[in-house]
Amino acid sequence: MNVSPRRPIFNRRPENNLYRMFLWAILIIAGLWIFYGVRRGEIQQVGLPTPTPTRAAQSFTDQGDASFTAGQIDAAIVAYRKALEVDPNNAGAWAKLAQIQTYSSSLIITDEGRRTALTDALASIDKAKALAPDDSTVAAIRAFVLDWNSSPDVSGDRAPALLTEAEQEAVRALQLDNTNVLALAYYAEILIDQQNINQGKQNILQALEVGQDLMDVHRIYAYLLETEGNYSQAIAEYDRAIEIAPNLTFLHLRAGANYRQLAFISTIENQRLALYDKSLEYFARAAKINEQLGVKDPIPYLSIAKTYSQLGEFYAAGRNVQKALEYDPSNPDVYGQLGIVFQRSRNFEGAIPALKCAIKGCTAEESCEARGGCDPGETGTEVKGMALSPSSVVYYFSYVSNLAALSRPKDNKCPEALQVIAEIRAGGFDSDPIVSQILQENENICALVESGRTVPTSTTSPENYTPTPLPGSPPATPTPPAN
Repeated sequence: MNVSPRRPIFNRRPENNLYRMFLWAILIIAGLWIFYGVRRGEIQQVGLPTPTPTRAAQSFTDQGDASFTAGQIDAAIVAYRKALEVDPNNAGAWAKLAQIQTYSSSLIITDEGRRTALTDALASIDKAKALAPDDSTVAAIRAFVLDWNSSPDVSGDRAPALLTEAEQEAVRALQLDNTNVLALAYYAEILIDQQNINQGKQNILQALEVGQDLMDVHRIYAYLLETEGNYSQAIAEYDRAIEIAPNLTFLHLRAGANYRQLAFISTIENQRLALYDKSLEYFARAAKINEQLGVKDPIPYLSIAKTYSQLGEFYAAGRNVQKALEYDPSNPDVYGQLGIVFQRSRNFEGAIPALKCAIKGCTAEESCEARGGCDPGETGTEVKGMALSPSSVVYYFSYVSNLAALSRPKDNKCPEALQVIAEIRAGGFDSDPIVSQILQENENICALVESGRTVPTSTTSPENYTPTPLPGSPPATPTPPAN
């Protein structure tokens, strides 16, 4: 009997399926790809943090604002630059960076350093304008940047054109938004620089009505009062600005400079000394703020030195300039100021190497001599001399005066002195009557030296010389003084 085979009711025989084999092959290949991708670092495991987390631009701008409020201007600039790396099309960030860069120029001593900071600020605000051409605040800050760039020491022959452009930009900012208090204040500052004092006063008083909480409004009003010679009220306005921004040292420096000016013109001895003490108090406060923030800024010490120099305390003045050199040992302007202090204390031998570093530059070894000696282990710092300018000419003719004063027939320093005199005359600085008198006197001394006759003691005192603007140059916005 034939019996049919039983059907596989519960178990099926294995069968080869082409589609199933193809699917398994794909899965195996994908698994191998993922495995080796992880090993090579091309594929990251799910849930792992990214290796370089990206911060939002707002985070950096907040950090920049906090740094600026704390008085850390360099840190604020760094933070805003990082914000713009993340968001390069942020017009507001470009404008704020330009504003801070402009403020930073007030803490730089040399013309070259200020020029660099202000040129950077102008480049930043131009980017902001390109991104937001009809933004009133951008236009206002651009007016501010242009105004500070209009210093002849910074821009030379371009200064008048920049001041005119600053005025046009301020007017445009107010046309875009006539309630922009910052634009009104900056316009007032520009008008003051144009010697349009009455209109400038109208604008800043109008800004004060609604801008009592803005540091710049009080700063510019104080500047107006300084221009009018109202130093006491100017100090009061600087104090109000300091209340708003207590860690901005340039405000303390300006207030201290006004106290020093009051002391200089006072005829009452006790009052004069008290005013000098107040001046020193503000400068010392600026130095303390920098110390707390870890900022190595020589300017407060130079301001203290200038005050002690006016008091006739030249040893204390010299010590403070030397302290400034510890912070900025390659700065030729500081060597120049040390040379002036030495000269006023009648240390002509010490003044010559310091002034030489200022105008001609010096080697690291020579810089030690100019500073009165370096500490054990110090090698000194090479110094690049300052170009002849309205702010550096005092160092040039002071160097000449010291060379001539020490010249004798057997130790004739006049050839170098006459060479520097020729530079000053070639630069047109002998058009100033005080400079011309000093140069002529030293030429007379050198003529006596070369003839072998006795040299009389010079009676000219160049240390009180204040450079006057060159013909055709507009007045520049004064920034906190280096001394």
